[in-house]
Amino acid sequence: MADRIPLYPVRSAAAANRKRAAYYSAAGPGAERPSRYQMEDESAHLDEMPLMMSEEGFENDESDYHSLPRARITQRTHGLEWFVCGGWKFLCTSCCDWLINVCQRKRELRARTVWLGHPEKCEEKHPRNSIKNQKYNVFTFIPGVLYEQFKFFLNLYFLVVSCSQFVPALKIGYLYTYWAPLGFVLAVTITREAIDEFRRFQRDKEVNSQLYSKLTVRGKVQVKSSDIQVGDLIIVEKNQRVPSDMVFLRTSEKAGSCFIRTDQLDGETDWKLKVAVSCTQRLPALGEDSDPPIHESLSIENTLWASTIVASGTVIGVVIYTGKETRSVMNTSNPKNKVGLLDLELNQLTKALFLALVALSVVMVTLQGFVGPWYRSLFRFLLLFSYIIPISLRVNLDMGKAAYGWLIMADGSIPGTVVRTSTIPEELGRLVYLLTDKTGTLTQNEMVFKRLHLGTVSYGADTMDEIQRHVRECCSQLHSQDTSSTPPRKAQSSAPKVRKSVSSRVHEAVKAIALCHNVTPVYEPRAGGTGDAEHAEVDQDFSDENRTYQAASPDEVALVQWTESVGLTLVNRDLTSMQLRTPSGQILTYSVLQTFPFTSEGKRMGVIVRDESTAEITFYMKGADVAMSAIVQYNDWLEEECGNMAREGLRTLVVAKRTLTEEQYQDFESRHAQARLSVHDRALKVAAVLESLERDMQLLCVTGVEDRLQEHVRPTLETLRNAGIKIWMLTGDKLETATCIAKSSHLVSRTQDIHVFRPVTSRGEAHLELNAFRRKHDCALVISGDSLEVCLRYYEHELVELACQCPAVVCCRCSPTQKARIVQLLRQHTHRRTCAIGDGGNDVSMIQAADCGIGIEGKEGKAASLAADFSIRRFEHVGRLLVVHGRSSYKRSAALGQFVMHRGLVISTMQAVFSSVFYFASVPLYQGFLMVGYATVYTMFPVFSLVLDQDVKPEMAMLYPELYKDLTKGRSLSFKTFLIWVLISVYQGGILMYGALVLFESEFVHVVAISFTALVLTELLMVALTVRTWHWLMVVAEFLSLGCYVASLAFLNEYFDVAFITTMTFLWKVSAITVVSCLPLYVLKHLKRKLSPPSYSKLTP
Repeated sequence: MADRIPLYPVRSAAAANRKRAAYYSAAGPGAERPSRYQMEDESAHLDEMPLMMSEEGFENDESDYHSLPRARITQRTHGLEWFVCGGWKFLCTSCCDWLINVCQRKRELRARTVWLGHPEKCEEKHPRNSIKNQKYNVFTFIPGVLYEQFKFFLNLYFLVVSCSQFVPALKIGYLYTYWAPLGFVLAVTITREAIDEFRRFQRDKEVNSQLYSKLTVRGKVQVKSSDIQVGDLIIVEKNQRVPSDMVFLRTSEKAGSCFIRTDQLDGETDWKLKVAVSCTQRLPALGEDSDPPIHESLSIENTLWASTIVASGTVIGVVIYTGKETRSVMNTSNPKNKVGLLDLELNQLTKALFLALVALSVVMVTLQGFVGPWYRSLFRFLLLFSYIIPISLRVNLDMGKAAYGWLIMADGSIPGTVVRTSTIPEELGRLVYLLTDKTGTLTQNEMVFKRLHLGTVSYGADTMDEIQRHVRECCSQLHSQDTSSTPPRKAQSSAPKVRKSVSSRVHEAVKAIALCHNVTPVYEPRAGGTGDAEHAEVDQDFSDENRTYQAASPDEVALVQWTESVGLTLVNRDLTSMQLRTPSGQILTYSVLQTFPFTSEGKRMGVIVRDESTAEITFYMKGADVAMSAIVQYNDWLEEECGNMAREGLRTLVVAKRTLTEEQYQDFESRHAQARLSVHDRALKVAAVLESLERDMQLLCVTGVEDRLQEHVRPTLETLRNAGIKIWMLTGDKLETATCIAKSSHLVSRTQDIHVFRPVTSRGEAHLELNAFRRKHDCALVISGDSLEVCLRYYEHELVELACQCPAVVCCRCSPTQKARIVQLLRQHTHRRTCAIGDGGNDVSMIQAADCGIGIEGKEGKAASLAADFSIRRFEHVGRLLVVHGRSSYKRSAALGQFVMHRGLVISTMQAVFSSVFYFASVPLYQGFLMVGYATVYTMFPVFSLVLDQDVKPEMAMLYPELYKDLTKGRSLSFKTFLIWVLISVYQGGILMYGALVLFESEFVHVVAISFTALVLTELLMVALTVRTWHWLMVVAEFLSLGCYVASLAFLNEYFDVAFITTMTFLWKVSAITVVSCLPLYVLKHLKRKLSPPSYSKLTP
């Protein structure tokens, strides 16, 4: 029922390479090469050629494929090498996918028989009509949340270490030192997920509990939305949501049609016209049986989609699809848990630390000589050095992400921003591709009339008063002629033709624009009305305040609103007539004889009307310049002016007319009716009949309409481009509209060429078109969804590789599933981070498929913003969200993660030195509260205060978006920076422990006191060394932690000798060790900033 675009199976890259290799292994150009596809077209021999082929290669059957750097031919590995290099992962993934497909096998949709008003007679079982956005249920919540946590090596390692403390032989310290941090992390995670799940449950319950009227044999019955079944007859009132996919049977509107709003689906605010099934609309009562049975074919115009809103009248429909089988749900992918790239990188670093932990433990046991139960000593060493991977890393990162979310929502420069997924704020700082919707995202979907060109004279926004004056003069002349006698008019019509005045030409153009459209004026019922339809029509005053225009295209509405502003107002329209009001108040009535709607193939629409006052029949037509240039009479200005308007970003329409005699129209009408009754080739025959009229039409004017962009779209796109982000526009609109918006928004610069990918339907055509596109350099790509589907079926890797080299890509006529698939292809082929931004329900799949999804909340609805990770009010907020908050979040988390690991590496190094000195004994250096306090109250506040650090001010980051480019390379957190921190940790840990041992006193407790105090002071000084911009909270955190440690010395008699730590000896020894551990690092940092300053330091005074 729905107009979905099917997704065809895609050739994998490996399969493509194997087949290319088989092709090249054939001996010589004359050898018989294996055919990969059997094509029915005459160009099937091209399908055996590789894509990257020169023109000479086509002629001589020789390929230059190997000479191209973009071509990749990989050799498939076999056996053990393949299994070790990733084959095991492929096998596990394949098995899991097979199990999932078996457990969640989708039922194939087939034609179904629906019993109107008798759902119990349906033989098949259909899904419930309930909306469910929850990730878990009561039974899967705890297992699901725990699985999401422990599937990462970091958390799984903490769990194993904590569980090992229940074994007496492996117990190192108190249980709370291990289980308290892990329990805190799990408690925070479970609570956060439970709150989010409960909110989703409440939203779903609110929608599923909406009441609707159902027609039964006993009359109307109230039923919940979730209880609606296939076959139910549902009454949907005005401004009520359509609960399921239905066939439109009946309406209270006399015209037999109604308008629906689809802003929750596609973000478009224009109303769509739906037509009731004619046979049920004509029935005196819906419950009566028809005799004989009625057979009538249905079209997409007879359907009402779920989640749309009825905008006019009351409708009755029969439910066809419910629940997960509705169009909106099937075009939406299931949500997934998103994991940030920073978390994955830290997960890899923790694996490296684990290997270092195992190696260090083995070295200790080896140096011990494997005496006694050496395996027990090995496990004890593993537990002693377990602080190499600190459990506080997970706590600090999660708390940091919550702080970033709060900072984003508290930013007054982007009011209304909501962080819905608090686990990936750092992803905003790693983006390379931004995929955006057009309607409602880049544009406001509000058209404004900007230009009228008559060939010799052009009118702009500042000269519209002249058009109004011409229309008023011409209408007054015609009105005076109407009041005169008829013979003078006939005498005038028989006079020789003279050059028309400017006023008459302007009037003809405005009248053509006011008549050639599919716009319907809608009048809201006045407050206090009687409700009687007959009295309402008599009392209708056609007041301008009470009238709104509705049409399937906003262009149409903009044109009609403009004709109203210049004096010619559309006051009424139905299926057979139109009424215009002149500036003097006169009503002009026209009969609508034929209407030819706009099609993507024809790129034009037309209407034949009869003036009731003069009986004159006129054929009006408007369309794109490429379609109209061959239809209108010869002229020398059309192409040039259309090009000028297109360069200004205006959407152009060429308007023309042809006057018909009664005999000409009757002949056309008979031929047209005969063509419409044809069984075979109906569309071709109807088009041929229409073409007989499309000859020598009189060119009236060219109109220029601007799709009003969102505020500050151009500077925002410029900022993102300077930040190194490539922008792709994915839209469901037609190609011309998408191209105009790409130019007007400066997504494509004026100096850049645009390559419009020609429509392709076979592999041979795709082959040739991709070769043509390969020869273009530095040009934007515009491709339609159908051509994209064909190319992806045969040349997926090649197309994505070529498109990624373009400065901008525009994909038009894309379905929601295609948008999501494009995002997935970019992620798979480029391995870069992607972001999708949209505002309508048709953008939800794309938003959920991207690494980071942003939804715009506005008049188009909240479907996209609720499903997104971040919700904003306007598109211009994207710039600050990425360049300022994304950048700072990533750099802060990178610094925080490395510093927490440094904190664990330092104390593990001290433990290794201590064990080495004391004959490799597996005895802990610090026990009990010292370890817990070191990771919490003594160092937690200064370390966590790094989330407030910033290298440049927000204003500077917006002024120089080029600073964002460095983040995409991942240099803030890499193995290089990690190794630097490891070296720093080893140096400081060795200095602290050896310094304490060198300054050893008579008792062991003094070593603990000296080394631990120096360790705490070193960590506080290292935070000060790392900070780039001080915040007052950082200073408070430093002194608060120092004060907590000094105050706790009086209560830690078990570990410290109070008499010793109050002496000058203790103070100078601690000071000396701390200075030696930190001073060289301060010197190195100063030298590095002088000799090799970072990029941001050049911007600060």
